[in-house]
Amino acid sequence: MPTKNPLSPKKLLLTKWTAVHPVKKQKHFLVSKVILPELPHEAIQHVEIEAVFSKEVRQIDWRELTDVAKWKQGWV
Repeated sequence: MPTKNPLSPKKLLLTKWTAVHPVKKQKHFLVSKVILPELPHEAIQHVEIEAVFSKEVRQIDWRELTDVAKWKQGWV
């Protein structure tokens, strides 16, 4: 069984995610923004995810989305 979601940070914008363990009773999220580094040669580190129902936005390290123990790709 895979332990990681295969991802490219440049293709995360507007992708849909389901939290395995709901956060504040929210489990469906959308990547609303890919935060680009200040210097163009640096790697992308963070994305903003937005809760679908509350519209609450929070910033996370995009690599968290690769952890299948925390996130499932799509709205499940």
